[in-house]
Amino acid sequence: MPIPRLYYIHDPMCSWCYAFKSSFNALQRDLPRSIRFIYLLGGLAPDSTTPMPESMRQTIQQTWHRIEQIVPKVRFNFDFWAFNTPIRSTYPACRALLAARKQSPDHEIPMLQAIQSAYYERAHNPSLTDTLQECAAEIGLDAALFGKDLLSPAIEQELQQEIQLARSMAVSSYPSLRLLHNDDLFTIRIDYLDHRAMLDEIASILQAF
Repeated sequence: MPIPRLYYIHDPMCSWCYAFKSSFNALQRDLPRSIRFIYLLGGLAPDSTTPMPESMRQTIQQTWHRIEQIVPKVRFNFDFWAFNTPIRSTYPACRALLAARKQSPDHEIPMLQAIQSAYYERAHNPSLTDTLQECAAEIGLDAALFGKDLLSPAIEQELQQEIQLARSMAVSSYPSLRLLHNDDLFTIRIDYLDHRAMLDEIASILQAF
């Protein structure tokens, strides 16, 4: 019998993924060890150097305010909008996770945390290579190797493969959870406040199928 797999489809610059952090960590902690957990990059916004339109800036800021109202203890540093030129481009941050993973699988999650901290807490711009290089240095990566890998065709190909896999699972929003069990794919409803609801749903699927 194949091992059940739980895919977490995300983007390091997705504000709802940042809001999911506490519930998500609790889910990982209590998930049965019989389930293999897999991070999968969905790729929210392709490469661009075009400044974000004002309407989109306002929409994202409204989303941040909404998250703060819905999810306790989640706070955003709105200085980001005053001191940066926002760019609708998350692929560089996605490639940064893959470049970190390439040096060691143990570096992927610290890199994700560094990017989220830089963006949401310190108002730095993860769409920029300089910010990603700073994050790599913070977690002790080989900076020269990271910079090389970040721009490499191999990392770009790996990102496109992950994006295509996410799309094949009919993922259209982030964060998303998909449970692969006995060759069937199940959507697990995201709960930002109580991880036990997701655990119960997973347990029910494993028992029923």
